[in-house]
Amino acid sequence: MKPPAKLFDCIIIGGGPAGLLAATYLARFRRSVLLIDAGESRARRIPIIQNCPGFPDGISGLDLLRRLRDQVDRYEIELFEGIADSIERMDPSFRVSCGSTEFLANTILFATGVVDVEPNIPDIEANIRSKALCLCPVCDGYEASDLKIGVIGSDEHALREAIFLRSYSSDVSLIAREGNPVEVALEKEARRNGIRIAVALSFESSFEGLVAIGPEEGEAFDVIYPALGCKVRSHLTGSLGIERDDLGHILVGKRQETTVEGVYAAGDVVHSLNQIAVAFGQAATAATAIHNNLPNRLRCKGGPISQH
Repeated sequence: MKPPAKLFDCIIIGGGPAGLLAATYLARFRRSVLLIDAGESRARRIPIIQNCPGFPDGISGLDLLRRLRDQVDRYEIELFEGIADSIERMDPSFRVSCGSTEFLANTILFATGVVDVEPNIPDIEANIRSKALCLCPVCDGYEASDLKIGVIGSDEHALREAIFLRSYSSDVSLIAREGNPVEVALEKEARRNGIRIAVALSFESSFEGLVAIGPEEGEAFDVIYPALGCKVRSHLTGSLGIERDDLGHILVGKRQETTVEGVYAAGDVVHSLNQIAVAFGQAATAATAIHNNLPNRLRCKGGPISQH
């Protein structure tokens, strides 16, 4: 007979900055925690983060994740390296299935993040590492000051990103892909903000950076920003009836609670500024709310903890 699954105070799905910090908070509240980590945090791709609090010389995304993981390892936090396939409400608990392995928890925290929509550019990872291709203008705009910047996209989102980057450089181009021209109204707005319109049929890597190959000639850029959006990793919420916005972001209240009691969300999976500092704040808020909403844990001298 299969033994019953262990009941945790909280299962955290996602091992990025938000999930790792929330696990540390909950463990320090002396709550039992399971962290499910597929190893796909968006942060792992960041070559260097210059605006992360406490690191004046910057830190790579991988090094930050390692430090956060080292912090988690100091506490009695159980880790499962794999993918959560489904979640079911058992009332009052939740059952999370990871293949043939099942876990139970009183609460769930989604910290599943987003996946960037990537352009059709060669050597994606190498170009990200060299910062010829940057995924976040908020994180990297300062370092792009006075460089030749290209923003890939034809819609309002791409234009807003290009206008944002005009604060850092006088040389910003909005690069439309073949078959996706910029609308006349958007083109006029771009030109009013000193943004050129370029057309790229393809891209090639070179020692100078990324070269857009257009109908006339190639144009090298110091840095390219794809403004193609993100895919939100919130598909697991569907079975629980959790409300999401039109893009798939999980809707939360001021304490990071979702529309289903006992379920919380933090980090990029929530519609907000996709920044590590923001994810940290949301993680701390969610973990504290989870602790406060669970039964009190009264520590006995020299003995176990009782719940009331």
